[in-house]
Amino acid sequence: MFILHIGNKNYSSWSMRPWVAMTAFGIPFEERLHLLDTPAFATEVAPLSPLARVPILEDGALRVWDSLAICEYLAERFPQHALWPRDSAARARARSLCASMHSGFGALREHMSMNIRAEWPGQGMTPAVRHDIDQILSMWSDALHSSGGPWLFGAFSLADAFYAPVCMRFLTYRPALPDWAWSYVREVAAHPAVAAWVQQARAEHAVLPGEEPPSRQA
Repeated sequence: MFILHIGNKNYSSWSMRPWVAMTAFGIPFEERLHLLDTPAFATEVAPLSPLARVPILEDGALRVWDSLAICEYLAERFPQHALWPRDSAARARARSLCASMHSGFGALREHMSMNIRAEWPGQGMTPAVRHDIDQILSMWSDALHSSGGPWLFGAFSLADAFYAPVCMRFLTYRPALPDWAWSYVREVAAHPAVAAWVQQARAEHAVLPGEEPPSRQA
């Protein structure tokens, strides 16, 4: 059985992506949770990956790290599941959306870090964050218009799993979004795999001080 090593569900957006994907497509795995920013984290994770970061997927002797690499590996291992869209053009666009999320939107990551338990409406907005959000909305709009929804490429795919942490950020910080975008955010939040992650994130008690600055706590 696969072993998926992840970080705290409340904070680890990178871990959320493959966990949601594997859960959504019924790929069985054993979860190993490693608490971020603890002395034990590096000790536990360093032997599994040269980067000493999560997520990491173990498949027997094989170890795959990085959320995009993990998801690509799963798509190859389980061709019977449409983790990527079946249509080649849609699949290329879906990969483009995931790669954009994977490598970009640094301002959004910095100023609106994922914290599922928190409610900070109106906080974190800067011109750079607004630019990131507008780019995301443009990609979502094009994908939903082309596919007809309700998911970015018609059926739930890795693209939706990759943007699930963005939806969590939007629910925490409540930036101004058009109605159609909030409809998509709610659709993602209601997906059983996402809802299961959120429920478990809310049940966690660990707190990362760097993700809970005093201004936000107030």
